[in-house]
Amino acid sequence: MALSMHDASVPVFRQMLASLADVLHKAQAHAEERKIEPDALLQMRLSPDMFPLVRQVQIACDFAKGVSARLAGVEVPSYEDTERTFDELQARIARTREFIEGLDASAFEGSEGRDVVLRPGTPKERRLDGRTYLVHYGLPQFFFHVTTAYGLLRHGGVPIGKKDFMGQY
Repeated sequence: MALSMHDASVPVFRQMLASLADVLHKAQAHAEERKIEPDALLQMRLSPDMFPLVRQVQIACDFAKGVSARLAGVEVPSYEDTERTFDELQARIARTREFIEGLDASAFEGSEGRDVVLRPGTPKERRLDGRTYLVHYGLPQFFFHVTTAYGLLRHGGVPIGKKDFMGQY
């Protein structure tokens, strides 16, 4: 049996968003136990020209919902990027998971050949078929931001490891 586009996307996003939520819980607990100001972690960057933790989580959620929506042929929900606390980030992850879990697997049928247009109407417009979009753009982007969030927290002293990154599968 071939791997469906739904199975190659939604369960992966669900697993990694759950692990991201778990490491954020551990980060919040770590900050409370050590009396660390939460913003010390939430605004941490790997490099001055990279986004802070808050933005890494927001973008990871954006890719999970955006890729899933485009492959399912539904409108991508728009979230304002107003999160500033661990609790607000948890709410964003929960809302993203609820959205992607609510998508009907049958809506993904044939999406490997569906035309996906990135940045429509701009000089950076790019057209990809659904398979290329998922495998070569969407998943790598999503994993980059989840991994960066994990790396920031690990670097910040949060006691997490590979099992935390992987989550339940």
